[in-house]
Formats: sequence, C-alpha cells, structure tokens
Amino acid sequence: MKPNEKLIDATADVLTRLLRFEHPADGVLSAYFREQRALQSRDRAFIAEHAYLVLRRLRWLRAIAGEHAGARKLLIAAMARIEGLGLKQLAPLVSRNEAQWLETLAPSKAEELSLGERTDLPDWVIERLSAQMDEAALLSLARALNQQAPLDLRINLMKTDREAVMATLANNGIVAEPGRWSPWALRLNERPSLSKNPLYEKGIIEVQDEGSQLLALLLAPKRGEMVVDFCAGAGGKTLAIGAMMRSTGRLYAFDVSEKRLLKMRPRVARSGLSNVHPVLIDSESDIKVKRLAGKIDRVLVDAPCSGLGTLRRNPDLKWRQTPQAVTELIAKQRAILAGASRLVKPGGRLVYATCSLLDEENRGVVDDFLSSHPDFVRVPVNELLAAARIELDTGIDLELRPDAHGTDGFYAAVLERRGAEDKKEDKSEE
Repeated sequence: MKPNEKLIDATADVLTRLLRFEHPADGVLSAYFREQRALQSRDRAFIAEHAYLVLRRLRWLRAIAGEHAGARKLLIAAMARIEGLGLKQLAPLVSRNEAQWLETLAPSKAEELSLGERTDLPDWVIERLSAQMDEAALLSLARALNQQAPLDLRINLMKTDREAVMATLANNGIVAEPGRWSPWALRLNERPSLSKNPLYEKGIIEVQDEGSQLLALLLAPKRGEMVVDFCAGAGGKTLAIGAMMRSTGRLYAFDVSEKRLLKMRPRVARSGLSNVHPVLIDSESDIKVKRLAGKIDRVLVDAPCSGLGTLRRNPDLKWRQTPQAVTELIAKQRAILAGASRLVKPGGRLVYATCSLLDEENRGVVDDFLSSHPDFVRVPVNELLAAARIELDTGIDLELRPDAHGTDGFYAAVLERRGAEDKKEDKSEE
C-alpha cells in the first residue's frame, strides 16, 4: 500500500515504544492497536510490517543511520535502503531536514561493517554461533532469520484431508501448498486473517510452523497410550499429538501458566478432541507430576528456551535476550528434562525439544542428561524420519534451520527408557 504522513508518524510512534525493549513486540503492537481503533486493517498491516522490518535490521540500520538515530530516522532509512524507495517517493512523507539527512547517508560497504552489523545479531549470539558454524553458514542463517516467516497450517486429519483443505482455501482465493516435511502441513505465501475462516472455527486448521509439527511425529504417540505434553503452553503441539492418538487414551497437557492453559481450552473444543486433560503445575516437582512417575508411554518436553530459532517471527527477542538469561534457562531446561524423565515407563519415549539455535541449550542439555541417566538411550532421529518416509536427514538429532529447511530453528532429541530386558542383555554381555 502507498503510505501517507500519518502512517509514518504512527509507525514511528510504535517503534519508539518497541525500541525500549521492555515488553515483547507482539504485545506492544496489540496494545497500540487497541488504543488506535480507528486504524484500518491495511494501516495495521503497514505499521506491523515496517516496525518488524526495523527490529530485524536494527543493527545494520544503526550502522548506516547512526548509533543514536531515533525511531523515525531508522524507519525512513529502512524504507529507503531496504525497500528501495527513492527520495521522490519519500519527499511527501518526510520533513525537509529529514530529506536532506537522507541524502547524506553514504552507501554501506560490506567490508566496512562488522559481522554483527552484517548479520543483525548481537555479538554474544555471533560468538556462540561462530563456534558451531563457519562464517558463510552464519551469514546464510542470518539472511533467513531476517526474512518474514511464511504462514504454515496444520490440518486436523481427524476431520478432513490436506487436499480437501487446499481446495476450500483455493475457492476462497487463498493459495496453499503442501509442506515439504510434515504430512499435515500447508504453507501460505500470503498472510490472510484466518480467525473468522470457517476452517479455523471448525477446528480443521491450526496455525503451526511445519518444524513444530515434526515434534509430534517424532513422539509418535499411539492409540490408547498415556502421553504427557510437559510444557504445553497454549496447546499447538498438544492438538497435533491428540489427533495422532485419534482422541483415544489420555493426553495430559502440563504447564505452569494458567493463562496459557486457558487459551488452550477453546482450541481443544474446536478440534473435537476428548482425550486432552490440561493440568496446572507449579514446577517439574509438583505432586501431580510425581503421581504419574513410571506410568507414561510418551513425554514431550518442549522446553522454555532463548527462542532464537523464531527470530523471523519475534525479531525483538535477539535484542531482549541476554547471555545471563540463557545461563538461567539452561539450568531450568536440565531440571525440567530430569523431572519429566521420571514419568517415562520402561520402553517409553521422551522427546526433548527447543526452538533455540544454541548448542548449549540443545545437544549440551541432552548430553548432560544422558551422562547421568544411563537408563535412557538416544534414538537416531534420521532413522525415525526415514521409517516415516520423510526425506529429511539432519543427523542423530533433529536440527532445523530456516535457510536449509524453510522452518523456524528447531532442535529435538529422541530418548527411550530402556526396559528390564535391555538391562539384562547388557549384563550378559559383560
């Protein structure tokens, strides 16, 4: 859409609030839109899109516009340098001083920029990722993280199939393509509002990144089993797991946030699942958890993490997150994994997952757990995916990246608790 001066002012106003980094960006935007009810949907889309554009490219923009450039100048620089608007197009939207300032901006040369400015990542994140990959891979990853994420849907196969949903969406003028990896995924290149769409209202579709959908597939719950989604949140993965169970057995959705669990209830009702049991817990040591020790067939631990794999959707996270917070998260991840593991019966499966890109939150936590829990063994994820006829091989664990796989950054390790027969075999071999 063609912006006007008022829209530039509104976007700059929102950006000023966002750049304080006091609250998550989506919450700040929602609060602003509640204040400004007269804004049309197109206006809201412009404001959100351009606010997120500045957040994604903030470090590079400050390198060319000045470290202390305010929200309005950063926005103007983004529109000129990233979107390619010329001075003729911008002149009606900016003051004379701003137009003169824009003309003084020198073109940025890659060799004059630091790696942090080229990747739009904080130095502490670059330091950690550089230990995991070379510079070319890091630049590729950063480019993908600085793009807007597509919109992925998960089809509720209890109600319909993927082809039928594609046809219905097409009749509504919405083009959707099958996902590359998940058998339940559809990808939309546009971002239509779906909250009032009959497919959504009837629980036939849910918004869920394709990488996230694969976690349920790795858990591989069966009909009639007892399953726990240990950090269920608002229930996106819970719904996928319940559908795989065909609404049989018992599926516990644990979370420490009552607010998140309350958000799950209408989603469960729409989905048609009757086997989901939301449970509020105070920690991984809650008595409600301990009562199920050794009784559960499958446990998913989608652990709280830095969220650095979701920067396409939450670009403010890279500026709000800190090394100290990651250190605290790792301690929490270890405690949650150890607590959740007590639920798993012999022969049962435990999937540990994060939406982080950092080895210390991922492989490091799993390796530490296995070193102190000899009754658990790692199951190669590539073998499980091959058996499910999914042509995706990231090695022994699942490690997804937006540049390589088109999903958010996800990690998952599959662990199984050895049964009594496995332990007997070990002793006989000795």
